[in-house]
Amino acid sequence: MKKFLVLLGALALATVSGTATAVASCSPSADRWTETGVSYVNSQAGGQGLASWSNRSLLFRGNGSIPQDLRDQGWTHVGDPEIARQHIFDAYQGNGGATAKMFAVTTPGGKRLVYTHQLQGDERMNNSFAAVSPDAQWLVSGEWDQQDRLLVFPAPVFNTRAPAGGGELPEAGRISLDHPVRDIQGCDFVSAKRLVCASDDSTLSLWPVERPLFQVDLDRALNGKPVTGHVSVILPLPQRSACAGTGFETEGVDYDTRTGTLRVEMIPPGECAASTAVYTYRAR
Repeated sequence: MKKFLVLLGALALATVSGTATAVASCSPSADRWTETGVSYVNSQAGGQGLASWSNRSLLFRGNGSIPQDLRDQGWTHVGDPEIARQHIFDAYQGNGGATAKMFAVTTPGGKRLVYTHQLQGDERMNNSFAAVSPDAQWLVSGEWDQQDRLLVFPAPVFNTRAPAGGGELPEAGRISLDHPVRDIQGCDFVSAKRLVCASDDSTLSLWPVERPLFQVDLDRALNGKPVTGHVSVILPLPQRSACAGTGFETEGVDYDTRTGTLRVEMIPPGECAASTAVYTYRAR
């Protein structure tokens, strides 16, 4: 009990003070990240997620960036994107009654390939993000609400288990999480066996921090078979704004392997929601 109270006190101090350095006692196995800056992007154009190009420039996605033809087909939400080998992976979802989710892959030449996945069993219609493994063989995605898993698919274009040129995308082995998470908005690979994920969970029912940044350590690199992921809290994400209110919303996350820079988006409340904050971190 004493150790747990010390943990709560340390996490509360980090949250109130607005610092963004990982609290060591929170998860001894987790990387430590220090906030190095903040910038802003228009929420309509970039408030859902981001990904880094090989030239260190950034790709942003917002609901205003959904192509009209996809919107006309019922794909009304775009999630946190990924760039793998100069191909853009976008995660799309429809409205509440949707029975499928969709991934769109844009080639370097600008051709769009569409992959749909029919919901199976207890799968949710949400399609919060796309994260491609470092070997470009596996595509990881997440759902809304409380979950104890991440979904894994063969990565279109690069994995021969995905249909060439588009089509129905089958599920591969899932990542079973050893601790439940809620409202994951984005994940990105730091290495073949480690992901960093951003959560919009503010309930304090699963973890003693609001809107935590997680680390997920896999038992082994993905190979299309079920694998277990160990979940650690890294830090509470910043909730700072000139506008009063509690209506913050965590969005996408990106790790740039070339620079070691981690970026996480947070939409502020009220009138300030027109601009999304992009916080940058470096491991130490």
